[in-house]
Amino acid sequence: MAASAVDPSTTHLELPFFDEAHRALAHDLLPWARAQSVDERDDRAACRDWVRRLGDAGWLRYCVPAASGGALDRLDSRALVVLRETLAFHSPLADFAFAMQGLGSGAITLAGTAEQHANYLAPVGRGDKIAAFALSEPDAGSDVGAMAMRAEPTADGWRLAGEKTWISNGGLADFYCVFAKTDPAAGSRGITAFIVDAKTPGLDTSSHIDVMAPHPLATLRFDGCVVPKSAQLGELNGGFKLAMRTLDIFRASVAGAALGMGRRALTEGVQHSQKRKMFGQTLADFQLTQAKLGEMAALIDAGALLTYRAAWMRDDSERRGVPAVGDLTAAAAMAKMTATENASRVIDMALQMHGGLGVKVGSKVESLYRDIRSLRIYEGATEVQQLIIGKSVLRPAPGRPKAGTAPSGGSDDAQRGAWGQKERP
Repeated sequence: MAASAVDPSTTHLELPFFDEAHRALAHDLLPWARAQSVDERDDRAACRDWVRRLGDAGWLRYCVPAASGGALDRLDSRALVVLRETLAFHSPLADFAFAMQGLGSGAITLAGTAEQHANYLAPVGRGDKIAAFALSEPDAGSDVGAMAMRAEPTADGWRLAGEKTWISNGGLADFYCVFAKTDPAAGSRGITAFIVDAKTPGLDTSSHIDVMAPHPLATLRFDGCVVPKSAQLGELNGGFKLAMRTLDIFRASVAGAALGMGRRALTEGVQHSQKRKMFGQTLADFQLTQAKLGEMAALIDAGALLTYRAAWMRDDSERRGVPAVGDLTAAAAMAKMTATENASRVIDMALQMHGGLGVKVGSKVESLYRDIRSLRIYEGATEVQQLIIGKSVLRPAPGRPKAGTAPSGGSDDAQRGAWGQKERP
């Protein structure tokens, strides 16, 4: 993390999507994030370091509800967006460490027993335990219903058999929220969630996966892995809906992370253009450069407005206890698609603006170029977001007859599964 980096403007927090609590959160987080310096050459050691720092500073308390030591009564999508956008501006790996604490424990927040809350959520909020979310499989990425992992009942609990892959914090986490088929004939309606401690016999997390932007990933193998009845998370065969509810909370925050990376690339582009000498003037003096910077700023703001809207819609719905005004699913899809795609374009333009320095290993724009790429894939690839949005557009308004036939593409459950699947790097 460059100590000299200029922090992003916080004028966007004055938009009506946010309240004073969110503005205060950003005000406190910015100087803390600016002051951190973590050696990220070893991504696993760095993630442990980030979790400890985030926990000690109290930021992980936003990943769990107040009843378990959290900062707010319930998980707040706007707070998650603010946190992830700010952390990603300074360090995408810090953002990753924060996000996985929330996503990895989110199903416990939603469906866990009082005992599960006490055993897992409070330690997650302190940074004492590292969490992970295990849904993806080698042949079950976008299609969750194709899940092959099985959970069979035993006299005292469940026996898990199968494989999970692309699991963030794999081999690093203290526990995993694992989804397995308990009724294989029922498709996505036959999935149940379980909490599996990392030291459970029969669980092998040693197969690490190397990716272009270093993050701790692994394939998990469950070979006769037996867990007690108390490890069941939520209702029997209710795992699919639980996974989707968990991902719904954090989907807009993925867009927030993309915004942070995009804003950092714009900052780097502005700074470089103002000091780079060329033909007797600075790069910023050229109209072509000014046009590029203008396009970059507009792309970021377009993604930001959709992101903040989606987060506000979810929080407003939760606060009032009624369905969201508008299609929340489509709003989140628009935010995720637009913010990640736009940030990728912005970072590419910033790298081009740097010329040869842009592809030098170790430069900030070079690392951003690698960091942003996976965001267009995980938690629902861009193409799946397009399907979700298109399906929403074709859906008739309440009380109106359906006009024509929507394109085939599987059931609503299958498409939500495709949208929700976490395929991280």
